[in-house]
Amino acid sequence: MLSSNYYLPIAGLAVGTSATALGAYNVDPNSVSVSGLSIGEFMAAQLGVAYPDTLIVLGHKTRKIYMQVGTSDTMSQLKGQLAKFADAASTTHVTTQGAAHTFPTDFDGAGDNQCGFASSPYISNCKYDGAGAVLKWMYGELAARNSGSLSGEVVSFDQSSSFRASGMDSTGYLYVPAACKNGSTVCKLHVALHGCLQSHSQIQSKFVDNTDTNKIIVVFPQAIADSSTHTVWSGSMLPNPNACWDWVGWYGNNADQKGGVQMAAIVNQVNQVISGHQAGGGSNATARAKAALVKRHAIRF
Repeated sequence: MLSSNYYLPIAGLAVGTSATALGAYNVDPNSVSVSGLSIGEFMAAQLGVAYPDTLIVLGHKTRKIYMQVGTSDTMSQLKGQLAKFADAASTTHVTTQGAAHTFPTDFDGAGDNQCGFASSPYISNCKYDGAGAVLKWMYGELAARNSGSLSGEVVSFDQSSSFRASGMDSTGYLYVPAACKNGSTVCKLHVALHGCLQSHSQIQSKFVDNTDTNKIIVVFPQAIADSSTHTVWSGSMLPNPNACWDWVGWYGNNADQKGGVQMAAIVNQVNQVISGHQAGGGSNATARAKAALVKRHAIRF
């Protein structure tokens, strides 16, 4: 997909027709996790490094990290870097045989590639449920995923004001299982970040069959193609035509640091969603979410 303004329909998902205000839900602030593919991986890793420092009492060694790569990719450098932020028992590394630079699944989706192909939409049937493996590593054993009609819905939310930054679209998306709608059940929260040349619609179906039966709300922040040029870290002037998350400094020299505008917008989205937690919500919940978000992060190439 060449433009993030074009969204592919996902069969079986009810999608809100217009963007509404991002809601507050009864979410345990200590359950927040984040994952990403490719450039989404970059953002997930940066969130993982930048935001636990706001609560130093947690320490870097309390987080959980999941890394998956295909045999055609490499993760040696990042693997070494992230080893500084988690001990071996809290980190898992998976290499998928025959997989290229892609989001691995265990089913054929419309328009998806063969496992060894690294091309749009960068989603492939590799006989491996990548999303399910991420969630299991983060949360432990899961209930069987939903193989029938989903209970919940995809909510379009207004990704503006503090929930938006340069390079982000005006609309974001949230999957809310039926069990999480009315606030009577404490749920979990996962943030799923798309890669370049992708949108929320392509990765939604890879997560929601697992999250639907496990009371996990999923936030899908959405980047947007940007044809204007910006001075990046190298000093060059570059556009962002592929709707990538900021990994070169398009939107600030601190794009990979705490306070980077896109990271701050995503954390604000998390804070809003978990603000409905009924056991110690409000500012305490917000503070815990900033720490919990990066205790658990997953990286896929």
